[in-house]
Amino acid sequence: MRPLTNRILLTVCTLLFVLSNKAQADTSPPLNTLAQTIDTALANNPELSIMQARIEQADAQLGQALAIFYPQIKTSLSYQYTNNPAQAFAMLIAQRHLNMAGTDFNHPGFIEDYRPQVTASYSLFRGGQDYYQSQAAQLGIETSELEKSATRNRLLSNVTAAFYGELAAIDSHKMSLRTIEAVQSELEQSRARFNVGALLKSDVLSLEVQLAEAQEADIQAANAIEIAHNMLKTLLGLSVTDAYAINVTLESQLPKAPEGFSELLAKALSSHPELKAAEKRVLIAEKQVSAAKGAHLPKADAFVNYGSDSNNLTYNSNQDNLTAGVMVEMDIFTGFASQEKIKKAQHELTVANETARQTRLRIENQLKTAQLRLQEALNRARISALAVQVSEEALRLVKEQHQAGVVTVTRYIDAEVARDKAQTRQISSRYDALRFDAELKQAIGFWQ
Repeated sequence: MRPLTNRILLTVCTLLFVLSNKAQADTSPPLNTLAQTIDTALANNPELSIMQARIEQADAQLGQALAIFYPQIKTSLSYQYTNNPAQAFAMLIAQRHLNMAGTDFNHPGFIEDYRPQVTASYSLFRGGQDYYQSQAAQLGIETSELEKSATRNRLLSNVTAAFYGELAAIDSHKMSLRTIEAVQSELEQSRARFNVGALLKSDVLSLEVQLAEAQEADIQAANAIEIAHNMLKTLLGLSVTDAYAINVTLESQLPKAPEGFSELLAKALSSHPELKAAEKRVLIAEKQVSAAKGAHLPKADAFVNYGSDSNNLTYNSNQDNLTAGVMVEMDIFTGFASQEKIKKAQHELTVANETARQTRLRIENQLKTAQLRLQEALNRARISALAVQVSEEALRLVKEQHQAGVVTVTRYIDAEVARDKAQTRQISSRYDALRFDAELKQAIGFWQ
């Protein structure tokens, strides 16, 4: 009975283990490719939401600037109570209650007056200030949209760099684990040979030192994975505690060699959203200068006022009155406020021009740097691939010689270290090429 009972218990434990692993697999987050990771960033990153809010804010500013081109209508109710002869006489006339025979104009007594009224006004001309302000507001919307495009480009570049940075950390960690396993195996064999007197103690100690170094590198690689993963989740708009996993099994092809700098610069100057936004800000500053200069020109407004005067808020069509007219005014002296406003706008225009020039210089530098880095990384990837092949073959030969007792363990360690360095350079150059390709796309100003 005992063997049967043991088999039943073993079966139950196996079933529970399988169900536990299945439940854990079902709750684990799905693996995301780079394209899916980018989609998540575009949907969740708060910086893009901020830029969208700025676009809507600029649109509201345009609506505010265009409001001046519509009639302005307001209503009001006033009340007056006075015995001032002049005011009282005017109130009686407005109320149609003036009695020439029974009124003492010098002592009219206290008179009260209620006046509900509706006033409509329309700006006929303000020296072009309203026109230039509305144009500046329209350019503000276009600038905000371009700034959002620039933010999107930076986000895509940063997400791509973080994605490949995590993959590079994962590959480095895998390599460190393989190194530990290989050194551990060689150490065990060396201890066995030392115990029978076929190997020196110093060789065993050298392997122990190499194992400690490999374990230290493994700790650093594991920490680098966590740091890169948290950085990626921040770019995705996720909390550090949120679950997110990337697909580490997909092979990414190396990017193509970059075009010549002249071709890349032509593309950047024609489409880079940061440069276009800087140029739009120059146009906005020019409109602001024109609007400021409009303060020296005359201003004309038309108005219509309809109301009624009574002593008890009772409406009577015989007591209503209508006033319409046009008023033209011009500032003669404003304490130099208009001149200073023009100076301020002109200085802002200078700042906008210099900012646009600085933006172009920065883009040129970013473009050249990204081109050189990408080309360098591609060359390094090509050379490091050959170096890995050579170092692996060298390690194989040295290992055979070491097992045969021809070379010392120090020589074997040197060969293994050379192989590990070659693999590290290959991983670094490969993912550097992918990251620098993303930087080049950002420097050009568009993401294909």
